[in-house]
Amino acid sequence: MPAEEFRKSAHEVVDWIADYLEGIRNYRVMPMMEPGSLVRSLPKSGPEQGEPAARILEDFRDLVIPAVNHWNHPRFFGYFSVSASHPGILGEMLMSALNVNGMLWKSCPAATELEQVTLGWLRQWLGLPEEFFGIIYDTASISTMHAIAAAREMADPEARQRGGAQNLVLYCSEQAHSSVEKGAITIGVGQRNVRKIAADDQFRLRTDLLKTAIEEDARAGKKPFCIVATVGTTSITSVDPVSEIVPLAEKHGMWLHIDGAYGGTAALVPEHRHILDGATRAHSLVINPHKWLFTPQDASVFYTRKPDILRRAFSLVAEYLRTAEDERVVNYMDYGVQLGRRFRSLKLWFVLRYFGREGIIKILRNHIAWAKELACVIDADSRFEVAAPARFSLVCFRFRGSDEQNRLLLDRINADGQAFLSHTVLNGRFVLRLAIGDIKTTREDVMETWKCISKLADTL
Repeated sequence: MPAEEFRKSAHEVVDWIADYLEGIRNYRVMPMMEPGSLVRSLPKSGPEQGEPAARILEDFRDLVIPAVNHWNHPRFFGYFSVSASHPGILGEMLMSALNVNGMLWKSCPAATELEQVTLGWLRQWLGLPEEFFGIIYDTASISTMHAIAAAREMADPEARQRGGAQNLVLYCSEQAHSSVEKGAITIGVGQRNVRKIAADDQFRLRTDLLKTAIEEDARAGKKPFCIVATVGTTSITSVDPVSEIVPLAEKHGMWLHIDGAYGGTAALVPEHRHILDGATRAHSLVINPHKWLFTPQDASVFYTRKPDILRRAFSLVAEYLRTAEDERVVNYMDYGVQLGRRFRSLKLWFVLRYFGREGIIKILRNHIAWAKELACVIDADSRFEVAAPARFSLVCFRFRGSDEQNRLLLDRINADGQAFLSHTVLNGRFVLRLAIGDIKTTREDVMETWKCISKLADTL
């Protein structure tokens, strides 16, 4: 593409992005379409001859955008709502333009060293000690898989050569994210060797049952090797008692990983720093800036105080990757499965610098306060009930009726197009989830969404 054509098209794209973000409330959050509609609107075969950028952008606007569920909408409250802030988008654009591979220090010194500096800042803000080594993966699922692999390396160093994971047992709450089980499957531990420990009435892992399960497995000749505790579970953001779990992990020589993909970010707020009590004695921790830290997808920060074990689990250096600087630098390829690595720290660096610690804390405090306010409003409505404590910025609630009525209510909310919510199942009952997390969300967005829900409930 000639430079002038690129310049013209790039300006058009930036103008579209700016208009999109400024006018995003004009869009339906969820598109009105049938499955396969976009497929049918596009050619079945790719073009034999190249097409001009103007035509491609036209189809993007006319065909792709109407099929988009707008995660960047201030009333997207489903799953864990995410948002790409303006500075994060700028960083993402520059990442794509530079298109470096940060596999080695030598392959791009800036990618390696900016990642070290940026994760050092975030580590300090979270109150973690300097011994925690940081690396950016793509998602928390991959971060947790690496934690489990490091745990296997610590418990069974021969597994790297031999393969498999003989007699190893992993423990997590029944509320833990599915990625824990997937990670166990991936590295050969297997689903049968994942113990899902029951939760208490606050949906936190019960340490008494964990202790019993570990001791029973040990007596049966199994080897307990890893515990995954969650700070902010996916369904209802419950917080496992990390401080109580730490002694069990230490007593049995087990790797303790903390999944704080969403909830861990709240520790940036001083009055919520306690959620990471005990974390300094854990072996690893994951936090996703792409969830609640306004960084475009994807960016998952993994910290470990045992980087030597993580490196031992994955380092495999082919001759063509050896450099004269290897003994003096960090080569991030040694600390994970992937060789190719995007310059993800650049967009996080933009976000942390633009907002600063105080700016980020202010936004997080607002989200948490609005969630608590909404929970109180719902609790005061006799037609509804709050299904779990409103921790952080998530509210779980349900209409006091059948599961079918609650499913119907959720469908009507999302079909209305003014907001988007998701669901979970708690104690066998269908529950609606409203997760606040978009940087553009206001208190009015939250309360107007509740008014819409309340009005739709009348139709039930």
